[in-house]
Amino acid sequence: MRLGSPYVDRVASADAVAPDRPWRRPGALRYALHRLHRIIRPTVRIDDVPTGALVIDNDVAVPMRDGTRLRVNVYRPGGDGPFPVLLCAHPYGKDKLPTGGRIPFPYRILRQPAPVQFSSLTTWESPDPAWWTAQGYAVVNCDLRGAGTSDGTGSLLSVQEGQDGHDLVEWAAAQPWSTGRVGMIGVSYLAMSQWSTAAQRPAHLRAIVPWEGMTDPYRDLLRPGGIQETGFVQMWARGLKGTRLTYDMGQKNIEHPLRDSFWDSVTPDLAAIDVPALVCGSLSDNNLHSRGSIRGFQQIRSRDKHLYTHRGGKWATFYSSQARATQLAFLNRHLRDGEDPELPPVRVEVRAGRDEIVDTRAEDAWPLSDTRWTPLHLGADGLTLQPSAVPGSAGFDTRRGGLRFGWTVPEDVELTGPMALRLFVSVAGADDLDLFVGVEKWRGSTYVPFEGSYGFGRDRVTTGWLKASLRDLDTAVSTAWDPVPTFSSPRPLQSGEVVGVDIALGPSSTLFRTGEQLRVVVAGRWLWPHNPLTGQLPARYAPGPRATCTLHWGAGRRPRLLVPVVSR
Repeated sequence: MRLGSPYVDRVASADAVAPDRPWRRPGALRYALHRLHRIIRPTVRIDDVPTGALVIDNDVAVPMRDGTRLRVNVYRPGGDGPFPVLLCAHPYGKDKLPTGGRIPFPYRILRQPAPVQFSSLTTWESPDPAWWTAQGYAVVNCDLRGAGTSDGTGSLLSVQEGQDGHDLVEWAAAQPWSTGRVGMIGVSYLAMSQWSTAAQRPAHLRAIVPWEGMTDPYRDLLRPGGIQETGFVQMWARGLKGTRLTYDMGQKNIEHPLRDSFWDSVTPDLAAIDVPALVCGSLSDNNLHSRGSIRGFQQIRSRDKHLYTHRGGKWATFYSSQARATQLAFLNRHLRDGEDPELPPVRVEVRAGRDEIVDTRAEDAWPLSDTRWTPLHLGADGLTLQPSAVPGSAGFDTRRGGLRFGWTVPEDVELTGPMALRLFVSVAGADDLDLFVGVEKWRGSTYVPFEGSYGFGRDRVTTGWLKASLRDLDTAVSTAWDPVPTFSSPRPLQSGEVVGVDIALGPSSTLFRTGEQLRVVVAGRWLWPHNPLTGQLPARYAPGPRATCTLHWGAGRRPRLLVPVVSR
């Protein structure tokens, strides 16, 4: 893209700032019918495992350092060992198997855009024992402390879980069927338990494959931007009711609205991790894992680390032949001294829409090393490459509407990386604002959807959140493209006071073609309806105060969207 193009001054009227209701987007009815179809017929295939195909030892007791016994199921290849070991640990029940072809319920309500296939020995979000034993690996599936058949009382995401993970690794390495080389693999919580285990540096842990796992519960899920999440968190807590826990994470979210020592205690020490890592940081899970996964890749100190990005379905990708081939090549190198080709530092997948991949390539860093961070300035004419010289403002009711700003793309441009939005806001009728922002892609009057969290197939390019009273940044870690609030010291807004706020938007990789529109939307409530068929079930956020929010520009105020322009 030539940033000096004269096209910039010829702004189409469709780009100008205008009122908007971001939760109303075309295509809702068609998508609702699609959701109903996938509820009735999810694209999941569960394969039976022939008797004798592998050796299974159920409910093996493993003593922890304090004498508590956790229990594991061990799956081994037939024939002589020893074998390298893959470990996963979680609170979801190692014995909850999809027997009889019964499709786990989450696959019905959290649709996948592509088929998912695994064996009847596969528990929720875990490696498939039938597939991995066929590749010559033993698989150990563990009930965490307080879960399933394990003893004790657990504490979610705690240092205790990391210590238990350490002891599990060392136990697995010492078994007669083990080569002494242990890796970890799994999705979501099964990735999060890898961060906490690897931070304990067990001697026999040779590699980890955290596939979409957040690394800061406060920032990534429970209070993104300081705003309380009340949908997925409650559903997740209900799913853990049979687990013996020292605390309820949903209740802790209410009791600890600021980033305090409790949140520190459930955030892994990424800088302590130096084991080789293949990190999946998807671009389709911004409500939950995307930002934290990529942060994990960036902050661990492993010299041998790789980032695998995609914008497909979480489980459809994890169990896909392409992802499995990547996982196997990585693990063979580190658990078997294999001759498999070394993976690139970063795998980038660029999409023009939910179902259109336009490029998949290797890169050397994230953000990409040759990124041109380009500001698009907000004003009366929408989004422009030059800031508005004329002072202006526009407002909206935080419960009923929002604003949009557009930029018609003059020529093909790829935007790969995080984005950041700077606004200048004032409030009337309250002393705080909850701000929800999104970046969208439009082709004329057609909204272009992307894959999103919880199997939502109508997501935006990217989104961000911020409670305005928690706007103070941690200057030690913030960058222009990744502003990080401290979330520790609220500063209420005074009526009519104009303040600057910086809002981080999640990672994405998108091709905008000539004539398409990039649109920024700003609102005071979540950007999707609560309807389970047309909205992003189960995402929900606590309502902020009802007020009038006004955005300001000009007179020394330069609101802008910082975008990552990449030339290829």
